[in-house]
Amino acid sequence: EVQLVESGGGLVQPGGSLRLSCTASGFTFSRSAMSWVRQAPGKGLEWVSGIYSDGNTYYPDFMKGRFTISRDNAKNTVYLQMNSLEPEDTAVYYCARGVCDTTWYSCDYWGQGTQVTVSS
Repeated sequence: EVQLVESGGGLVQPGGSLRLSCTASGFTFSRSAMSWVRQAPGKGLEWVSGIYSDGNTYYPDFMKGRFTISRDNAKNTVYLQMNSLEPEDTAVYYCARGVCDTTWYSCDYWGQGTQVTVSS
């Protein structure tokens, strides 16, 4: 059974940082591309980063270098380091298998999500 479990969310002040983790099981993680996707209150899904099995990373233009995706294949874990957080980053953050930058169908398994709230 494929499982993706996110952790690391919470409440942070504007300008602060958080690191999200997603631990995978039930498939060969090292051979899989992974994504982080978020959903802000009242809005649709938004892809925020992707990493391929070879370690190459991709981000949407609006990220402006504030977020960094990485992976540790020995731990079956993908990370999202988020810096200079803004209230607009408040959302539920999901990890997903695949790189779904152009279509959600490219991500076939999703975690349950972790809440990130940026507020003073």
